[in-house]
Amino acid sequence: MSAIKNKMFLVLAMQALLLSGCAGAVGPASEAGIKPSFNFPVTNNDTPYTTCLKRLAPIKAVNLPTFAVGEVADKTGQFNNDTNGTGHALTQGVSEMVISALAKTKKAYQVERLDLRIPLAEVKLAEQNRLTRNIADYGKLPASDFILVGALTELNYNIISGGSQLFVKGIGGGARMVVINVALDLRVVDSKSFKVRYVSSLQKQIYGYEVEANVFRFFGNTLIEFDGGMIRNDPLQLGVRSVVEMAVYQIMTDFIGLPASKSCRLVETDDMTNRLEQLKPAEKTTDKSKTKPKTKPENKGEKNDTKS
Repeated sequence: MSAIKNKMFLVLAMQALLLSGCAGAVGPASEAGIKPSFNFPVTNNDTPYTTCLKRLAPIKAVNLPTFAVGEVADKTGQFNNDTNGTGHALTQGVSEMVISALAKTKKAYQVERLDLRIPLAEVKLAEQNRLTRNIADYGKLPASDFILVGALTELNYNIISGGSQLFVKGIGGGARMVVINVALDLRVVDSKSFKVRYVSSLQKQIYGYEVEANVFRFFGNTLIEFDGGMIRNDPLQLGVRSVVEMAVYQIMTDFIGLPASKSCRLVETDDMTNRLEQLKPAEKTTDKSKTKPKTKPENKGEKNDTKS
């Protein structure tokens, strides 16, 4: 019994110490609070393909098209495991990325169609004479020439081994790399006829290499954790913005007709074509030694001549 009492006394004493520690905790001495850490300035959000979009700006052009960007949804169905399946692995702001990419070209007008809640609320308030602007001041709204809609359709990732292997006392270890790819399918719809006038289907591969157990390096000094199908969002969102900007560049050059730069051409690959050749079934070869020789048909006319 004495041992049990001693243990209970120790537990109570520890709880008292913890409570006293919490009670003794004080805030910052200054009323202004703690000075926040501010290490990096705000920068522009560019990708390597932003240069291609900006090269379209100085080109002289008339009759610029008017675009309305609709929903460009994430249809990959991928979620992060570290958020109990509630967090999306890819950005949900792809439509906004398309709007920003079009703005970088300076060769397209845009009308808002993605979120009309606030503009329509303004019109309704004007109809109720509750604004300083009259309803007649709105006039006719500009129509769009083309609508951009689409989806993120692929998110694939796989770890492949690479580099030299190192074995110490039966424990193997070596450099590994990871290749992730994201794909975007974006289409141009004619606002008058609803015809699909152009389709862009692109994919971007993201490469990283392992610097320590399950930690991979992407884009210079960025460290990304990759463990059993779980990936951090950092490199993927840059890949998504890259395919978005390249898709918009294709639309402005291939579809609208602006001159394209040679350095901004799409990298064409024939990987799947070569793969298709490998998947073809091998042609069956016949063994000529086993084939029976063909017999000549009997000529009845020659037999009659010998009898005569």
